[in-house]
Amino acid sequence: MERLPPLNGIKAFEAAARHLSITLAADELSVTPGAVSRQIKSLEESLGMKLLVRGHRQISLTRQGGEYFKAVTQAFDDLKEATRKLQRRSPRKQLKIRAYTTFAMRWLIPRLSGFQTANPGIEVLLTASLDEVDFKKEDIDGAIRLGDGQWPGAHTHRLVDNILLPVAGPSLLKSGPKLRKPADLKAHTLLHSIARPDDWAHWLDAHAARAGIDARSGMTYQSSAMSYMAAAEGQGVAIAQRFLIEGDLREGRLVAPFKQSVDMGDYTYYLLTPAHREEGKNMKLFREWLMAQLEAGAGQNHPNLR
Repeated sequence: MERLPPLNGIKAFEAAARHLSITLAADELSVTPGAVSRQIKSLEESLGMKLLVRGHRQISLTRQGGEYFKAVTQAFDDLKEATRKLQRRSPRKQLKIRAYTTFAMRWLIPRLSGFQTANPGIEVLLTASLDEVDFKKEDIDGAIRLGDGQWPGAHTHRLVDNILLPVAGPSLLKSGPKLRKPADLKAHTLLHSIARPDDWAHWLDAHAARAGIDARSGMTYQSSAMSYMAAAEGQGVAIAQRFLIEGDLREGRLVAPFKQSVDMGDYTYYLLTPAHREEGKNMKLFREWLMAQLEAGAGQNHPNLR
């Protein structure tokens, strides 16, 4: 890379060429006329050519000096404009949030644009993982986790009721074996999620429907979102978390064949934030928005609950 000419010399030359005066350039730069002259001379020696013709009381530009002055002026103007643009921009603050794949895909992502529209200066970095969260070792601002509300080193904010209920696609209910009471599940394929292997057992035990039904049988998928999709396609009956499939129930993609459900109580979703540091303004905005969204979605009617 070619070395740049002396920048102090360029600055002195630009001021002197603009004023056509060493003295006025010195006043502008708050240095002595001798310093301006030395800086310009150093620049000329670096370039190997004369830029200024020094007269008795004034200076003039050589041909090369005139061309160089135009180039330097344009470069200074570009630098000033770039600086103005940079200073006008609101600094974006990155908010790092971790959630589960199903929660992120089926609930959070469809609503996240609303948060970003209301808070254009906050950039949400959303990741999905089943891993435990350690705020002291990881650079994470908040995490949405499923549990009993007890996490060492974290403040917890209860988000939603965790209500389990079986769901199936309309095609299965029309053409498959009857599905009017829990015992009818014996004739159907149960759909599971690797991340939530005990949900069917919780529901069956709560309604004394375990007899003759293997709570672990059927097909298992990587995530609940995949099991819901399989159910909608008529591949079997999935055990779902109601708040995550409310839209599917309203729009008829899924149907809940039974009125029976199971409320998992305190074992539900929480927003976790670090206990060892004060909650930042942006995290507070996200938490309040998240809680408001969940509250707004609670208690809606579900026409496809039988």
